[in-house]
Amino acid sequence: MDSNRDDRSKSAQQPAGTSSAALEAVADAVSRLRYGAIELTVHDGRVVQLDVTERRRFS
Repeated sequence: MDSNRDDRSKSAQQPAGTSSAALEAVADAVSRLRYGAIELTVHDGRVVQLDVTERRRFS
């Protein structure tokens, strides 16, 4: 059981090479997006660009 707890705590940690600003930007984009896609561009293991494509649906 203890190894499962260790695995969860590791996954909650910030990934190596990812800034807190990038993580906050991704979280913000996900929270605002209802339909669409989020694309991350990574160079040398670091997030360098965030693209959000929003879809608007009309009934």
